[in-house]
Amino acid sequence: MTFSLVACDLEARQWGVAVASKFLAVGAVVPWAAGGVGAVATQSYANVSFGPDGLRLLGLGLSAEAAMERLLAPDDGRETRQVGIVDAHGGSATFTGSECHAWAGGRTGPCFAAQGNILTGPGVVDAMVEAFGSASGRLAERLLAALLAGDRAGGDRRGRQSASVRVHQADAGYAGGNDILVDLRVDGHPDPVPELIRLSEIHDLLFGKTPEDQLIPLEQVQAEVSERLAKLGFDAELERALADWAGAANLEERLYDGRIDPVVLRALREAG
Repeated sequence: MTFSLVACDLEARQWGVAVASKFLAVGAVVPWAAGGVGAVATQSYANVSFGPDGLRLLGLGLSAEAAMERLLAPDDGRETRQVGIVDAHGGSATFTGSECHAWAGGRTGPCFAAQGNILTGPGVVDAMVEAFGSASGRLAERLLAALLAGDRAGGDRRGRQSASVRVHQADAGYAGGNDILVDLRVDGHPDPVPELIRLSEIHDLLFGKTPEDQLIPLEQVQAEVSERLAKLGFDAELERALADWAGAANLEERLYDGRIDPVVLRALREAG
């Protein structure tokens, strides 16, 4: 009752899943990923154990195809299942059981597996694959482009309710504490995919990374930054005041010693 795209960016060492459905909180069930290991989407009468078990098998070095076979072989309900897997090397596999509700099917290619069931037709999966292949940018952006294309091509033929995107990269989580680079969900909304994209844009504002060569030496804008911070009530030593304001604005992940992120400077200017 869902359409999803599982994918990786081997150069960036990122693995992720984007999914949408006429199902409450689809992000709590379908997407599973681990940085440097792989990603899994389990859907259509989802066997949720396929998520952690699939990642465990991929972590042991099994290919996407081999992991899929190991997951499905002992499952008496396999013909009701739909699964997509991408492994640590970009190998991919998709499975659609014979008892999945039409239209149901999937496509694979290097670094991706796209699948869906109860769709308006095969054009949904085709649109996802085409959009993913032609999109530029980071993996999360490409996954969302694919999800939007599938949604606008018809998506789930019952309607819209929820959407999710997850991307994992080793040691890339908040403050480096885990591998969760992006984990966003829209659990109940009349048009969840555009809402998910809106949340992703906020996430990028707060947690995105500006290239080092685009950072501005703080001394170049010291007078302006000090004045703006003071007007906002932050009048400590410059870097301390900037850190206090950025923390209050949830921009602490964009702080650098002796330099200022253009995104932070723009947000400070917009603050008043």
